[in-house]
Amino acid sequence: MTRINTNVPSLLGQRVLSQNNQGLSKSLERLSTGLRINRGADDPAGLIASQNLRAEQAALSAAIGNAERADQVVNIAEGGLNEVSGLLTQLQGLVTATASDAGLSQEEKEANQLQIDSILQTIDRVASATSFQGTKLLNGSFDYDTKDVSAQVNSFKVNGAKLEFGATLDVEVAVTGSAHVGGFLMQFGGGSIDLGSAGETFKIEVAGALGSRELSFASGTDVTAIISTINSLKDVTGVEAAISGADDLRLTSINRGSDEFVSLKVIDDGNIAVGVGVTALSATDELAVAAGGPTAFTDPSLANGLSNDGQDVDVFINGQKATTKGTVARVNTDFLDVEIDLNYDAGVPAGPNAAKLGNVTAFTITGGGANFQLGGRVDIANKVSIGVQNVAVREIGKVIDNSVGFTLADLASGKGLNVVDGDDGIAQQAVERAIRDVSGMRGRIGAFQQNVVGATIRSLGVSLENTAAAESVIRDADFAVETAGLTRNQILASSASQILTIANSQPQAALQLLG
Repeated sequence: MTRINTNVPSLLGQRVLSQNNQGLSKSLERLSTGLRINRGADDPAGLIASQNLRAEQAALSAAIGNAERADQVVNIAEGGLNEVSGLLTQLQGLVTATASDAGLSQEEKEANQLQIDSILQTIDRVASATSFQGTKLLNGSFDYDTKDVSAQVNSFKVNGAKLEFGATLDVEVAVTGSAHVGGFLMQFGGGSIDLGSAGETFKIEVAGALGSRELSFASGTDVTAIISTINSLKDVTGVEAAISGADDLRLTSINRGSDEFVSLKVIDDGNIAVGVGVTALSATDELAVAAGGPTAFTDPSLANGLSNDGQDVDVFINGQKATTKGTVARVNTDFLDVEIDLNYDAGVPAGPNAAKLGNVTAFTITGGGANFQLGGRVDIANKVSIGVQNVAVREIGKVIDNSVGFTLADLASGKGLNVVDGDDGIAQQAVERAIRDVSGMRGRIGAFQQNVVGATIRSLGVSLENTAAAESVIRDADFAVETAGLTRNQILASSASQILTIANSQPQAALQLLG
């Protein structure tokens, strides 16, 4: 049928040509932008997935930046601690050198003291000067804030803690087994040694964690004299003595813990009176003696030696089993890393159990620490925190001697541990403790830098790469496919144009019918 008013083939050609032009336009758009999805109409579900993945990429990129920034902060702190470590090493040498009296003049001691003063001042200066963008790193600014410290806590250190915004954290300690000393109760049947004759000698060997010494006592020697002799060697043996009851002698290790012990060997009993001897301390209560009665000094087993070991405290901290050594308990989890030295009642000879059985809130963490966001999602699981304690001389090298506390600051001129007229032995202990404090801090920071920051940067890098690849698959244009589509659409558009030309010429055939 031939029509003039309605050219159906032309309309068909126009529709197909419009579709082909749209396909050609879309191919050109994708090839020019490099994206398969340029608007929601291109792929609604794909656009949603792509936008989510782009947001994750942005968060991951920022987290990598945070981790790299954390690495820079830690590097600066480590540099300051390294310098402090070098100064402490020099300090150790000066204390040791000045401890010699013979061949060392007063002027030389005073000169060494001047060097020590200079070193102490430099340590304080390094602690206050080490900073990142004006934030001090080694002056306690990144230490944790605590309150309500229990009387049962001798000392503590918070190495890491994760807190929700505005929240606090109670450190709950459950003591299921107390720390004990190792030791014996020695009974001589009176206030002095009673031997078979005046010419006899009571000879024993006392040994502890630090060493051993052989001691000899004549008949009639007072128990107090024996105690004085044993205590004069406690820095060599690690064993101390105290009176127990009326005239018994309590022989114990200086410290508590499974590494501590007291060994007693009778080399010559001197025909000591029968009915007296030695009893090991109880394994469950260090103030009590073991069941079974005393072993006589003349018993052959004492010639071979008896040994009694100490015991570490048994503790749970916030529901986690703590690793312990002596009276010190530590728990290290992703949310809490604390080290607590549990106290004891100092007024009792040799001290009672180092921690009372039961539960106690050791202290409350209210904030502080160096916090870093090392994950793409801002929540407590992706936050890491590390505590950096103050390394000023008044805060490191803490030691206790006869219930008197000292720090590295006490090595300064005029203080109790100065090398001119102070206690050189305690001074060296303070320096050694300071070295352990700083070395321990460097170890923690190094582990944080390598195992937390370094591993996080590598992990986030892989996550960013995979997320970008996933987003690319969804949103980016495949040029091989799009160029093929462009060629097809170009050919179809050209073909449709030719067909439209033919369709538009068909109505002219009606003129031939009119003659």
